[in-house]
Amino acid sequence: MKMITIISGTNRADSYSLKVAKEYQRILKEKGVESNVFSLENVNVLKRDAAFEEIENTIIIPTKQFIFVSPEYNGSFPGVLKMLFDTGLSHKIWWYKKALLTGVATGRAGNLRGMDHLSAVLNHVKITVHPFQLPISGVDKLMDENGTFTNKDTIAVINQQLDEFLKWI
Repeated sequence: MKMITIISGTNRADSYSLKVAKEYQRILKEKGVESNVFSLENVNVLKRDAAFEEIENTIIIPTKQFIFVSPEYNGSFPGVLKMLFDTGLSHKIWWYKKALLTGVATGRAGNLRGMDHLSAVLNHVKITVHPFQLPISGVDKLMDENGTFTNKDTIAVINQQLDEFLKWI
């Protein structure tokens, strides 16, 4: 099995998206699956420069399976995540890969609409999106101060989602 890259889809510091991405990494490790977490914090997606090309060459191009953890921003997903696709030299670097989506929000919809928007963008760049898209609502109430999920139902559904994704890839 290839390495999975988990993308925390915001550049905000100390975000729930990054905490959730790290939890996904921890759960995958328990399943014996290696993964990397890629945070958009401190990444300049507005300019195609040597640092951005390094991200393409070391993260995007070699990865065949992605997990996108995306917060809800104004009924969609963050612009910084969209710019990750737009700043790339070619959409071809994304072609024929697979993705799993998880939306996070402190509100009650878990970024359902944003995952729909992100799915459309991913499909446009020829990434196949797994149908089990998980909205995590009230994320701030489901984790402890260390960023660990404490809600057993949330942990169970994440495990189910990951098990289905691992069978699919």
